[in-house]
Amino acid sequence: VQLQASGGGLVQPGGSLRLSCAASGNIFRLNVMGWSRQAPGKQRESVATITSGGITNYSDSVKGRFTISRDNAKNTVYLQMNSLEPEDTAVYYCRIIIGRDYWGQGTQVTVSS
Repeated sequence: VQLQASGGGLVQPGGSLRLSCAASGNIFRLNVMGWSRQAPGKQRESVATITSGGITNYSDSVKGRFTISRDNAKNTVYLQMNSLEPEDTAVYYCRIIIGRDYWGQGTQVTVSS
């Protein structure tokens, strides 16, 4: 299983970004996809997850600002990030859980004026 993430970058506070992550390989149709992030000097934390049936879960820090979605036909997960804050600055990693965790390479998101 391979994951390819894209969409990171530099944005001003209050701005928006959309991350995408495409999974390829032996993808079982029942799985959980999600995004985690790791800021400098901090542990990696889960941001949002979504099941193949569309059930979502968000961390309290992003609830109401971020939206996770997926396209099962494309094995792709998205993270729409609105009202970004400097505290959202981190490397964002996509993941897929099929019996075990598989991780993408990470994409940098920097929120700064």
